[in-house]
Amino acid sequence: MPRRSILLFAGACIAIAVALAIITVVVVSGRAPTSDGAEVTSTGQPLVGGDFKLVNQDGQPVDQTMLNGKWSLVFFGFTYCPEFCPTTLAELGGVQQRLGDKADNLQIVFVSVDPERDTPQALKDYLSSDGFPKGTIGLTGTPEQVATAAKAYRAFYQKVGEGEGYTMNHSLTVYLMGPDGKFRTAVAYGMGPDKTTRIIEQAMARG
Repeated sequence: MPRRSILLFAGACIAIAVALAIITVVVVSGRAPTSDGAEVTSTGQPLVGGDFKLVNQDGQPVDQTMLNGKWSLVFFGFTYCPEFCPTTLAELGGVQQRLGDKADNLQIVFVSVDPERDTPQALKDYLSSDGFPKGTIGLTGTPEQVATAAKAYRAFYQKVGEGEGYTMNHSLTVYLMGPDGKFRTAVAYGMGPDKTTRIIEQAMARG
């Protein structure tokens, strides 16, 4: 294969891998979300993360500074999610166990994309379920506040249906943020606790 073709093929593979990692989405309605492309820094790092104002499961106001000082796994979902959110949280519980003492320097942050139903108390009850990671922080807010947070993290979500039985399409990516509150890498859905743990440990080693 000519060198130019090899380079083009390699570039296409990298682009596909990045797309799968950053835009892993569950689409309940069968319609894929549209995207106008993600901005990147001068080093090629995706611009993920930014300012937000939400409340935690205890009703206390928080903002992006809550990510400072610890490694953070940030995940967008909702308490009525039938499969993907519970599966992801359970896997993150496995990651927490595998990290051992290193888990003391890691916080798991679950941001609701369903503020209509996910009150602070609803989040508190949900995150206390057996099998979910201990100490997980649940965040919610007004629809506008949630939209701002999701936009900062390039997280997709969409209400599907009407009435009490509605559900939510939402992205499944888990974002690893460093102690400086900046994005390090993305963990795709279904990667599993072992591989996810290795990714986190490698990121921690790099700082």
